Amino acid sequence: MDSCARTSLFLTSTLILLALTTSDNSKDRQECADSLVGLATCLPYVGGTAKTPTPDCCSGLKQVLKTNKKCLCIVIKDRNDPDLGLNINVTLALGLPAVCNAPANISQCPALLNLPPNSPEAQIFYQLGKNSTGTTAASPVAGGPTANGSRVQNGGMR
Repeated sequence: MDSCARTSLFLTSTLILLALTTSDNSKDRQECADSLVGLATCLPYVGGTAKTPTPDCCSGLKQVLKTNKKCLCIVIKDRNDPDLGLNINVTLALGLPAVCNAPANISQCPALLNLPPNSPEAQIFYQLGKNSTGTTAASPVAGGPTANGSRVQNGGMR
């Protein structure tokens, strides 16, 4: 096989993989759209404009944790996606489960999302769980990237 054919085959394979990845991401978001609507009342709290979450926020959080924990993981994973258009205080978002008496384990996200345990995305979940006061975390894997701190622009719930 000549060099041009190999390059063409490689590019075609890469494009197919990217399309599948994008498709899975869109499918996950669509699957969770209805579940996450219940968290809209949490935006003032996690955005830092309200001192406490509303009762509706806490009941919405508990419902999502009960029915589809994966949806919160997807929002965390896609937190920097500009299409989400959210402004979230990371500390408040990670503390929300404790404030609402709805414990969550962010360290379960890599398994729920089928991420390899040593992948960079999985490491972020372990690090966030380690740094969080509102979630419980399994032992994080050493050497993962750190969560930067206080505010994420255009991010999702962490």
